Amino acid sequence: MIDRATVDRIMDAVNIVDVVSEFVHLRKAGVNYKGLCPFHDDKTPSFMVSPAKGICHCFACGKGGNAVNFVMEHEQMTYPEALRWLAAKYNIEIKEKELTDEEKKEAGERESMFIVNEWAKDYFMNIMDNDPDGVAIGKQYFRSRGFRDDIIKKFQLGFALSQRDSMSKAALAKGYKEEFLVKTGLCYRKDNGELVDRYSGRVIFPWLNVSGKVSAFGGRLLDSRTKGVQQKYVNSPESEIYHKDRELYGLYQAKKAIVKEDRVFMVEGYTDVVSMHQCGIENVVANSGTALSMHQVRLLHRFTSNIVLLYDGDEAGIHAAMRGTDMLLSEGMNIKVLVLPDGDDPDSFSRKHTAVEFRQYIEDNQTDFIEFKTARLLRGVTDPIKRSEAIGSIVRSVSVIPNQIIRDTYLRECSIRLQMSEQTLVSTMNKFIRGDKEEREKEQEREARRRERDNQNTAQPQQVSSAAPSSVSSVLSSADMVLSAADVHGQEVERLLITMVIRHGEEIIYKGLEAEDGSMIDLSVSQYIDYDLSQDGIIFHNVLYNRILEEAVAHNNEPGFRAEAYFMHHPDIEISRIAGQLGINRYQLSASLSVEPTPDSIRQKVTHLVLDYRLGIMERRLKDIQMQLRTVGSDMERIRALMEKYRDTQVVRDALARQIGSDIIVTK
Repeated sequence: MIDRATVDRIMDAVNIVDVVSEFVHLRKAGVNYKGLCPFHDDKTPSFMVSPAKGICHCFACGKGGNAVNFVMEHEQMTYPEALRWLAAKYNIEIKEKELTDEEKKEAGERESMFIVNEWAKDYFMNIMDNDPDGVAIGKQYFRSRGFRDDIIKKFQLGFALSQRDSMSKAALAKGYKEEFLVKTGLCYRKDNGELVDRYSGRVIFPWLNVSGKVSAFGGRLLDSRTKGVQQKYVNSPESEIYHKDRELYGLYQAKKAIVKEDRVFMVEGYTDVVSMHQCGIENVVANSGTALSMHQVRLLHRFTSNIVLLYDGDEAGIHAAMRGTDMLLSEGMNIKVLVLPDGDDPDSFSRKHTAVEFRQYIEDNQTDFIEFKTARLLRGVTDPIKRSEAIGSIVRSVSVIPNQIIRDTYLRECSIRLQMSEQTLVSTMNKFIRGDKEEREKEQEREARRRERDNQNTAQPQQVSSAAPSSVSSVLSSADMVLSAADVHGQEVERLLITMVIRHGEEIIYKGLEAEDGSMIDLSVSQYIDYDLSQDGIIFHNVLYNRILEEAVAHNNEPGFRAEAYFMHHPDIEISRIAGQLGINRYQLSASLSVEPTPDSIRQKVTHLVLDYRLGIMERRLKDIQMQLRTVGSDMERIRALMEKYRDTQVVRDALARQIGSDIIVTK
């Protein structure tokens, strides 16, 4: 358990912009910051970060909160894990009690796998630093590649002994479960049940996810053993914590440099990344020879919109540069291609040049991707069919670019370079765009039909009483449709009331009111809402909203109490999440146009919302009476009583409507 004092120290030290910037590329937007939301497919920045309030919020998917909420959601951590992550970031010591055996059993499988991987990473590093074979074989290999010790440590490289059970025996002796050694892929079972180390005799490259946790490993056979071997590298298999199409090697070490440079270099292999870091170029990641996935593209796009594909100068390297590019273009990425001199890869080239020389070579030789593709596909092609296919592939790439101006610019340049009519290229591009749109619509229709079939299979038929007269039944059905919308409106008003409690809960809006005992009192926002609603025993539908209002009233008279700060840092993670979502505005006016809320303006808004909320309750009560009338049958006495109750409720509803100036259709 982490005590409250430590939690407070962590929350006081946290800078929300600093934390979010670990995972999202942010740009200044007035007093706030904006970026692409990391929680959904976001093409235009909808993720807002408020440094003044210490919160973040996506106005598209609704996710956000304070720094703890963000880390929990992004990294799939528990509340204590997120606090530990923040504490480590800000060098805050946490003293915790030892977990009991029962508490250890309750730890999630995912966290257990991360723990095993973290131990394995330390084990491999220790072997390379302290075991005679580790030093003589593993470290000597890295040094032969020209890697300095500080770079080896930076990437936490290691070595696995050649014995097929060395690591697994050490892990079991430390108390780690065999189950997680297999689930992480560190070990596998042979047909006879024998437990075997996956990486024995290999140098080790740990994969760190974007938050620095070890999610996987790559193991490479040493040069003397790779002759005739098909599989020089062995990587971790897919697992609960590692999906190869969602990770990029070196992203954790590169993310700050990517944001600073507003550009990322994409290479193929581990050693390319490590060598470029040693050369002084740190904004580099590798996809490890696999085709780029949409997950990886979107992950990179959170940090930058500019990417340089940096590959070998041979045919394989050029082919690699062509893969996955349409996905990059469709996500609005700006792509450059840099093909190194034939015979060089990023690893060898960076060992021959300084960072200044390397960067100068990049600036002098990088090419816009469409220009590169055009030159590459049409070089030496004279056959009309092959030429038309190549041009179609180029136009296809242009068609996926979301920005129309950029598309038009590319087509104009292609028209000049290819000596073709621009109109022909535009017509071809539009066919691609229409085809993609039709395919998406067909897929949406197929998905809708699948959902409809699923709903039909699971839906239960509703029984409607036929005892009520048909004319009454038709009126009630129409009213039900209107009132279902009223229910949604009531929930929105409830949310707005709690927003006022969070943002202004301690602010006085009524002064010098006479209490029942004759004394004079002042009422804050939270006190007024609580007092007004409690007169009729009204409570919020959302249980957490009731807790927020209750706590705001309870703490209202404490010196220095500020509702917003109190709820943002609330120990209940759900309450702090709500406070984060409701405490930030999507749009910020400039300083010259913004108007600070006054007690009068806050009072007017709160009283209007309370009246509106009461109006919604009357609407729901009318709906309940209508439902009772539908099922009452032929009991005329009961019908008369319900109709009388309906009229009385209508009177109250109409009075509230007039009081707040609402236009409402009164049922006669």
